[in-house]
This record gives sequence, C-alpha cells and structure tokens, in this order.
Amino acid sequence: MQPPWQPRPGDAVVRRPRQAEIGPVHINVARRSVPVRGPASSMLVVYGFLVLTFIGTLLLWLPISREEDGFAPFLTALFSATSAITVTGLVVVDTASYWTTFGHVILLILAFIGGLGFMTAAAFLLIIVGQRIGMQSQLAIREGLGVRQLGGLPRLIRRIVVLSVTIQLIGTTLLFLRFYVFGSLWDGISLGSALWQSAFLGVSAFNNAGLVILPGEHVPGASLEAFRSDAWVLGIVAGLIILGALGYLAIFEVITIRRFRRFSLETKIVLTGSLVLLIAATAFLYVLEQDNDDTIGGLSTADQIGDSFFNATIARTAGFSIDNFGEHEDTTNVVFEIMMFIGGASASTAGGIKLNTFALIVIATVATVRGQRNLSAFDRDIPQELARRALVIGALATFTVGSFLVLLTMLEDQPLADLQLEVFSAIGTVGVSTGVTPLLSDGGRIVISAAMFVGRFGPLTLALLMAGRDTPVPYRYATEEIRIG
Repeated sequence: MQPPWQPRPGDAVVRRPRQAEIGPVHINVARRSVPVRGPASSMLVVYGFLVLTFIGTLLLWLPISREEDGFAPFLTALFSATSAITVTGLVVVDTASYWTTFGHVILLILAFIGGLGFMTAAAFLLIIVGQRIGMQSQLAIREGLGVRQLGGLPRLIRRIVVLSVTIQLIGTTLLFLRFYVFGSLWDGISLGSALWQSAFLGVSAFNNAGLVILPGEHVPGASLEAFRSDAWVLGIVAGLIILGALGYLAIFEVITIRRFRRFSLETKIVLTGSLVLLIAATAFLYVLEQDNDDTIGGLSTADQIGDSFFNATIARTAGFSIDNFGEHEDTTNVVFEIMMFIGGASASTAGGIKLNTFALIVIATVATVRGQRNLSAFDRDIPQELARRALVIGALATFTVGSFLVLLTMLEDQPLADLQLEVFSAIGTVGVSTGVTPLLSDGGRIVISAAMFVGRFGPLTLALLMAGRDTPVPYRYATEEIRIG
C-alpha cells in the first residue's frame, strides 16, 4: 500500500470540495407583508368626488336649500348635486326658483370644485394651512394634471388655483359691467344681485357647469335665451368656456412661452384641435340651421354666424343654450352628439373622451391608412402605447354610451332622438337637452346621474389606471393571423 501523497515543499496545492460537500443551502426567510392603507392613487379622485356628491346631496336635501317648505326629494337633490359636481348642467327643476340662495351657493361650490378637481382643491387647502402633501396624494395629483415630475407640485397647484380664480374674477367683472355699470340685467336690480348673478354665471361658464340662476320674472327664457343678440354677454361666456376647455397647462404655456413652435406637443394638439373643431362645428351648424325659422332662420347673417359659433362653443363642453334643442334639425343634434363625445382637453373643466384622446385616435388612424409604422405630429414621434390606450378609451366610451342608451330607452317612453341626445349630453357632461330631463322617471334620473358621473370620471380613471402599467409576459405564443374588414 502506497503512502498518501504529500506535497513537497514549494508545491502549490489547490483543494476542490467534493460534489456532496457543495450542495445547495436552503434558508427559509419569513415574508413580511406590509399593509397598504387607503385606496389606490388612481381612485382617490373618484372616491373624493363620491364623498363630495354625497355631502352636496345632503345639503341640498335640507329645507334650508329649498324655496318651498320641507325637504327636497332626495333624487332631485342627488341629481342636482351630481350635475353640479360633474359640471354638466342638466337639471330636473328650475335652478333659479326651486333652490334658495343657500342652495345656489352649494351648487356653485360644487361646480367650482368639480371644475378645479378634487385633488387639486384638497391639496391647495393643505398648502394653505401648512400641511404636507403625502406621496400617494402627489401621485394622484400628478397623474390627474398630466404632468411627469413630482418636484414643484405645490407651486404648480398654487399657480393653477390662482389662474383659475383670476380668470373667473375677470369674467365676473366683465359681466358685472354689463349687468350693472353699462347696462342693467333688469330694471331696479340692486348692486348685490348684479354682483351675485355675475359671479354665478362667470364661475359656471369657466367651469363649464352650464348652470344659471337668472329669475324668470325678470329675465325670460331658459338658460341664456334672453341674451341671444347680446354679443357682450355671449362673447364673455364663450371666452370663459373656451379657456376652461383648454386646460390649465395649455393656458400657462400660451401666457409664458407665447411662441407656437416652442409649445409642447400636447399644447399644439389642444390649440390646433380646438380651433379646427370650433370652425368645423360653426360651419356645420350654420349650414344646417340657416333655413330653420324655429332657430336661426329669421336672424341676420351676422347673428346666424354668431349663434352658430356660440352653439359650437357649448357643444363640446358647457350646458348653456340660446335656443330650444327640441327645434333643431335632427342632423344638427347629431353634430352636437359628436362634439359632446369628443369633449375638451385633458386636465380641463370639460368632459367627453377628451380632445387629446380623439387626436391620438385620428393620428393613429391616418398613420395606419398610410401604412406608416411610426406615429408623429408636429415633427414629434408619439409612443405607440399612448395610441393604444386612446383607442381603448374611445372603444369603452362608445360601449358605455350604448349601454346607458339601452337602459334609458327601457325605462322611458320618450322619442329615441331625445333620449339619445340626453345620454350623449350626460356622458359628455355638457348639459344640453331637448327638454326631456324634467320628464324622466325616478329610474331615468338615476341612470342619467350615473351617466354624468361615469362620463366625468370614467375616462380619467381609466387613463390613470392604465398609466405606467407594463406587465411583462415571460412567454409568447405562436403567431396566427385573423381576417379583418
């Protein structure tokens, strides 16, 4: 038997462990779950508005909010609060005569918060009292405003609130000059009444709420029909509506940058799209209604164009009216429905699927028809993922409109064209109507209330839920094509 090998002096020895000695070592580590308190950031806005709607409903339900004795019907209070918080403008009662001044104040506060945004308003109050805004709230605010950075959000919120209040104060002042200084809203109007009417109309117009409290005994006609030939009032209201529908970020860039070529891509799309839709809608409404004696047929050419422009302005966003929609041509109301479905800019006071979403769908469609792989606008490429999300929002919004229309036709015995306009108006949070809103049953009012809420917060919530989601798939199936068209 040979002796075991021993290294000689100076030999380098490398010892390798045996396979059995290098087996895996298993270590069990207890997993600690960290509870997440509070809802997801993308849903904070919806939950906040639900709470505000409930509070507003209770306040309007109280006898102090109603001109007549006793509590208001709960569904009437719910419908009115929902219409105000979603800045829609549909009403089942006459706002001016049914509610007291206290009720009017509640409606105005709801419309102001609805236009500004719950998270923005809440964050501003926290800033005012010196409280810190949590990360979860900052994420919700950032996503709701459509900005990318977290830094500087408090400053941005202050600027948004200051800009909003400033524009509404300017609008209120201009209306007050017309209602009291250089004219009179009605004979013998007091300073306080003129100021209150100016403030309510100015806030309602900028926030695209479509609510008015003009007393019928002094200012006859529904909504703004009494000012049909008043270029001053209609011009101020239209200007406020357009500014509210553009969104705060676009207004900031217009004020600070001032050069179109230096604007961000989003601002270019918003400004260009808004101008194109305003011109197109004005032309369509003028051509379709110029021979209709029940609307603009008996007016001068200048007044016809002016009325068409104002109607084109309210078509995508605000629920004011200067004529009876029940007397419009059916084709005219179809044009209104298309405009209401599109809506205003993202992060604005307007509703609809949003102009940004519609623009992306158009860009993607044109690129596909041309056979282009890349999406681009104004010499900038657009991520394909954004176009896909826009198509999803558009498809789901179309399905939602159809679903609510089916529900409403099952509950109401009204002409289909009237119910169709009602659904588009509620989903688009516009507020125009052929007059069937007060005739709705309790079930119909619940359906329209739900449609207003979904129309206001559905596209936003869906966009927030999809934002930043990228779920990797560890495998791919075999590719197989299907026929389309």
